Amino acid sequence: MTTPLTIAIGGDHAGFTYKTELIDFLTQAGYTVKDFGAHSTDSVDYPDFAHPVAAAVECGEFDRGILICGSANGVAITANKHQGIRAAICWQEELAALARQHNNANMVCIPARFIDVELAKAIINKFLTTDFEGGRHANRVNKMSC
Repeated sequence: MTTPLTIAIGGDHAGFTYKTELIDFLTQAGYTVKDFGAHSTDSVDYPDFAHPVAAAVECGEFDRGILICGSANGVAITANKHQGIRAAICWQEELAALARQHNNANMVCIPARFIDVELAKAIINKFLTTDFEGGRHANRVNKMSC
């Protein structure tokens, strides 16, 4: 039996409602989850949450990260400033699978204003249960960092 992944999760005010539901979904599925905020729908700056989530994944404290904001663009751009992070914006399950299989993404970014929460759960489930294929993809992933 394998140990469930540990998950760091965060987002801004636009992602707060989804984040709350996703934490319940993940916890019920047996994952260990840490909420890095935001903790309400009050307007906040997404880098204040994206950086700590990315840093926690980058240093190995958590296996994977999930970020949620309105478009997912801001949190993805912020997270990808970290050398050890490969954050993928996903709005379909197939994109989540490919992000893992081909890019060894370690963070998924969800656009809360463009998909419903049930699709977000399906995307996250796909992201967390799909393995990296390695092989020719490993060569490409190894060239990503500056």
